[in-house]
Amino acid sequence: MRKLVLFFLFLGFLFGCQDVIEVEVPTDSPRLVIDAVVRIDDLEQSNTILTVKASETSSFFGEITPAQLNTILIENSASNFSMVLVEEVAGSGIYLAEVPTTELTAGPLRLSIDYNGQSYQAETSFVPSVPIDELRQGTTTLFGDETEIILSFTDIPDSVDFYLFDFDFDQYLVSEDTFYPGQSFQFSYFYDEDLEPQNIVNVSILGIDEQFYNYMNQVIVQSGGDQGPFQTPSATVKGNIVNNTDPENFALGYFAVCQTFTESLEIAEN
Repeated sequence: MRKLVLFFLFLGFLFGCQDVIEVEVPTDSPRLVIDAVVRIDDLEQSNTILTVKASETSSFFGEITPAQLNTILIENSASNFSMVLVEEVAGSGIYLAEVPTTELTAGPLRLSIDYNGQSYQAETSFVPSVPIDELRQGTTTLFGDETEIILSFTDIPDSVDFYLFDFDFDQYLVSEDTFYPGQSFQFSYFYDEDLEPQNIVNVSILGIDEQFYNYMNQVIVQSGGDQGPFQTPSATVKGNIVNNTDPENFALGYFAVCQTFTESLEIAEN
């Protein structure tokens, strides 16, 4: 009986000490978010589908919602080419254009956006890449639960090169050729998840410039390396999309055009 009384006294103390704690979270004005990383898998194809995803941040804990742009335009100043992107489905925030591949791979490119009465612009140029020489599964683990894959490629000779590796599942890695210029390079990547046998992973290598390399390096560090650059953009990482109307109200995200090579690997039992 004495134990029962003590039990109820403990419950009374526990619930009696519950206070409501108000936590102040960061607040910021909504920002435009642009995912305009264009991957070109085949330089021989006559046209490339250019896809741009536009969204807007809200509060600290709020969701990212699609943004309705007034206009969005892709231009090649070397050839005086320009094309307006059209929203795929009304309200989706996804804008498309079927652009001649040669217009995306030769000459400086500009993305121009009109949104809420403000003018945004981003400039870039096509960056080549190299194919994946080999992609295979390894047997090494770090703590016992990881899945290792081993990737090798050969760097472009006689140039300074930067690469972005997409390991699927919104996992990314950047690399520069400082220590392997023009050489074959091999490294291991470990998935934290214990991937199941017969799971398919799609691994891509993208050619990027130094500015995009620096941007992605910051994003990966801030996200812990386990989320994509446009899933939950960090307000502290500024991309190459500027606001000509109000420079302080810059957009998040990035505009880049990258040659991309992709290989798939089926996970086997270790």
